[in-house]
Amino acid sequence: MIKVTIWNENRHEQTNPDVKEIYPGGIHNAIAGFLKEDFEVTTATLDEPEHGLTEEVLNNTDVLIWWGHLAHDDVQDEIVERVRNRVLDGMGFIPLHSAHGSKIFHVLMGTRTGELKWREADDTERLWVVDESHPIVDGLPDMIEIEKEEMYGERFGIPQPEELIFISWFSGGEVFRSGCTYKRGKGKIFYFRPGHETYPTYYQKEIQKVIRNAVKWAAPNPRSPKIHLGNVEPLEAIK
Repeated sequence: MIKVTIWNENRHEQTNPDVKEIYPGGIHNAIAGFLKEDFEVTTATLDEPEHGLTEEVLNNTDVLIWWGHLAHDDVQDEIVERVRNRVLDGMGFIPLHSAHGSKIFHVLMGTRTGELKWREADDTERLWVVDESHPIVDGLPDMIEIEKEEMYGERFGIPQPEELIFISWFSGGEVFRSGCTYKRGKGKIFYFRPGHETYPTYYQKEIQKVIRNAVKWAAPNPRSPKIHLGNVEPLEAIK
């Protein structure tokens, strides 16, 4: 069974009563609630020792889901490097919503900004599938409508996606690349935009389906060969 760790900074839930009402157990537990049907799930939060991401936890994680917003700078660089190394070694990584501003996203993307337009004004979001052949969209309609969400708008300061899965349109007129995949080393990455803390987005069945599909897609291939790097001996005698 695929082993999933859901990481959440868990700060909004402690300070904002509106967020606490929507996600009383924290965003991490809301996501864990529907993923436990198919995967072996654990959770970790910022204020745990080593942010809950010890060597043991990460070595037993096939896919890491990441939600952060208020406290990107509070994440220790040592833990960022630990996560990066696991992704390069094959662990899947799914940054959600405002995780575009996290240290680990910047390190993996090679960008220091991830800047974008934003607005919190109860926009309707229409999330359009633009790659119908991709396994992340299995079982989904060609458009997911979210009644109310925070708007993210282009230009989004990310590298060109290797695969673009979703584009969002917002009722204020903006568009956004909301589902993007990358590969770093042996690891697969899927950035997924929806999920602002003051909206119940993670309870919507279609959004849950996207995340569930993404976990299956991002999980490492146990049959992938070990690649030997560095100084190597020739396969044949060199004349």
